[in-house]
Amino acid sequence: MKSESIKSFLKLKNIAVIGVSRSGKGFGVAVYNHLKANGYTVFAVNRIGGFANNIKLYNSLFEIDHPIDGIITIVPPAATENVIQVAYDLNIKNVWMQQGSSSKNVINFCKGKGINFVSDECILMFAEPVKSIHKFHRWLNKIVGKYPKIGST
Repeated sequence: MKSESIKSFLKLKNIAVIGVSRSGKGFGVAVYNHLKANGYTVFAVNRIGGFANNIKLYNSLFEIDHPIDGIITIVPPAATENVIQVAYDLNIKNVWMQQGSSSKNVINFCKGKGINFVSDECILMFAEPVKSIHKFHRWLNKIVGKYPKIGST
């Protein structure tokens, strides 16, 4: 059930964000900053590595020398498929695939391997505190019945 997967993911503490831009801008950076500002231990992953706004960018999950509870993918579906395999190899069992990053193949892989996953939802509509446009989108989705019931949010 999607609502249970969302609640479970939000309880994680060590999260890698896959697809943080080296430019220091973009949605991956926004997700990284929001989670970091709200108590999560967050790791930024960009296949090239380097730094963005003083954020260390790991070029792979293999490079992170810290336990990872879950990952958020903000990359194209083909890249997500590769990352999910690496996550599975590292025994990471929680995945949030931001809209546009999932595919039938990766969803079937997660189901087949017992990976807790969320797909086609925006993490910023669920990770408290929800702010700005995401707060409006959450409200709108609740009004039209598209928001999963996950308790007090």
